[in-house]
Amino acid sequence: MNTISKIKLTEGPDLNHLYQESLELLSALIAIPSISGDEMLTADQIESFLNLQGINTFRKYNNIWCYNKHLDASKPTILLNSHHDTVKPNEQYTRDPFSPIIEDEKIYGLGSNDAGGPLVALTATFLYFYERKDLPFNLCLAATAEEETSGELGIRSILPDIKEISFAIVGEPTGMHMAIAEKGSMVIDCVSKGRSGHAAREEGDNAIYHALKDIDWFKNYLFPIMDDQPQPVKMTVTEIKAGIQHNIVPAECSFTVDIRFDHNYTEREIMNTIINHTSCHFTLRPNVLKPSFIDMLHPVVISGLSLGRKTYLSPTSSDQGWLDMPSVKMGPGNSARSHTADEFIGIEEIEEGIDIYISLLETLKLS
Repeated sequence: MNTISKIKLTEGPDLNHLYQESLELLSALIAIPSISGDEMLTADQIESFLNLQGINTFRKYNNIWCYNKHLDASKPTILLNSHHDTVKPNEQYTRDPFSPIIEDEKIYGLGSNDAGGPLVALTATFLYFYERKDLPFNLCLAATAEEETSGELGIRSILPDIKEISFAIVGEPTGMHMAIAEKGSMVIDCVSKGRSGHAAREEGDNAIYHALKDIDWFKNYLFPIMDDQPQPVKMTVTEIKAGIQHNIVPAECSFTVDIRFDHNYTEREIMNTIINHTSCHFTLRPNVLKPSFIDMLHPVVISGLSLGRKTYLSPTSSDQGWLDMPSVKMGPGNSARSHTADEFIGIEEIEEGIDIYISLLETLKLS
């Protein structure tokens, strides 16, 4: 097994026992459907698991959180967060998405990789440190809901209730490398207007043709950025609808644009650019996820680098977008497996994730 063997772990709970408990918890979670917005039963499972460990938990909606045993208000608090909701299983599954089958040292099932593996690895890490009296920090473990849909009853709903957080480790499948920046996400619904008429005669003003001009702009426009820097904004047209009948020129064409952006541009700057370059009318959907960024000199990044972890810029979004404190996205698994048929995570990946999380906190120097 590929572990951080060079780091001597402080005496704590038996790691083999934690590995086994993690696998059992993940199996139980996979077996319970937890489509985003309907996670009550997996929240029950997580709550019960922690309570049986003698841990006092807090619950709001389908979010569960708890603190280390020897909580000290004078010490900084680190948030360990991941989610227990999943997307809907797609039609290409050849296995039962809710059957946690283990084959070839892999556990299959919906949510095994995104983000069940990271969640149980963070939970094991929390358990490893739970009884420690000499911790230089507090730990808050939060298993949250509605991440996949950016729902209002997910992590956002508990941020006012949890203790002040110094920084967060957000568990997502990253191969245990550190995403030190993550793009924000917003969606706009656009409508191009025209005038209806008979398709056989030169009548009307085709709204599709107006939409095509704007769609071409969304496809090709590049936001100004410094030389040799990655593009700060990516705009992708993902849905389009127009017309009611084959012989009627459509008076309206609607389309949707998915926008991912980094800290170089604000939401307002992007909106103003769109207004200045397009003719469509558009509305911004609520729940805009802001981009996240953590300084390369932050102690958690330095600790990760000392363990041979790499840093990268993540193209995907997560619950980091709701956090107002520094955060790093890091967890076992592979992001490319997320939302795919026959999703899986390697057992060794989970065990390695637990080892690295523990070593990351053991080597952390906050002062």
